[in-house]
Amino acid sequence: MSSKSVEKRDRQNAKRRLRNRAAKSTYRTAVKKFEAEIAAGDKAKAEAAMAEAAKLLDSVAGKGIIHKNTASRKKSRMAKALAKLA
Repeated sequence: MSSKSVEKRDRQNAKRRLRNRAAKSTYRTAVKKFEAEIAAGDKAKAEAAMAEAAKLLDSVAGKGIIHKNTASRKKSRMAKALAKLA
């Protein structure tokens, strides 16, 4: 027998977990797409993919889904990979 507040908290946590998982999945997919473009050696497509991935990383970091330093580190590594391609 749990209290109403515990039941509500469980519902909220479940909803937030799904939202956070979806956001994480989206940014991970964008990063993988960037990595695929880097592997293919297509600089123009890689730049576009990086812009999209960076935007998503900033978005999830702003919402607290990932730490802002984690987002920053990932963007830095992507920029380094892009520069290496050129």
